[in-house]
Amino acid sequence: MSNYIAFHKPYGVLSQFTGEAGQKTLAEFGLPKNVYAAGRLDKDSEGLLILSDDGRFIKKLLDPDNAHERVYWVQVEGIPDDQTLAQLAKGVLIRNYKTKPCHVTRLVPQPELAPRVPPIRVRKNIPTSWIEITLTEGKNRQVRRMTAAVGLPTLRLIRQRVGKFRLRNLPQGKWQATEKAAITP
Repeated sequence: MSNYIAFHKPYGVLSQFTGEAGQKTLAEFGLPKNVYAAGRLDKDSEGLLILSDDGRFIKKLLDPDNAHERVYWVQVEGIPDDQTLAQLAKGVLIRNYKTKPCHVTRLVPQPELAPRVPPIRVRKNIPTSWIEITLTEGKNRQVRRMTAAVGLPTLRLIRQRVGKFRLRNLPQGKWQATEKAAITP
């Protein structure tokens, strides 16, 4: 019987079980043995991480040909106008690669979330706002590079959904077992 795990990865934790001395890793959260992350969230990002011991499932979930959606809430520096959101949605050039078209919206109202520890950088004269980006690909630090390419530096990044599975109220640093069918069709 395979394990399928939804984990709410906190800020500052690596998406792997080993790291350098002093780095926080998945090994600290009592996850079942022999599960592996289906993809990554960088150390500076938070949110939903799917883990499993089902190698075929992980491969299917990560294969870009299957176009499984990943939804991110992104706090950016500045207030994006409609043109900037449209530019993000149609794809932007990052490191000589044009991102695939994606879905981008403003989050209205802004989400009410617990403050990040450590807190985000705040500039007195520059407002922040939240957008939601839905991708079907996952290049290294893609969301951060996309928002930077349109002049909206990412301050906080939280993955809210992978496939069909939503983070909802799963507390930071906690995990729950789930069914494969709750993640992918």
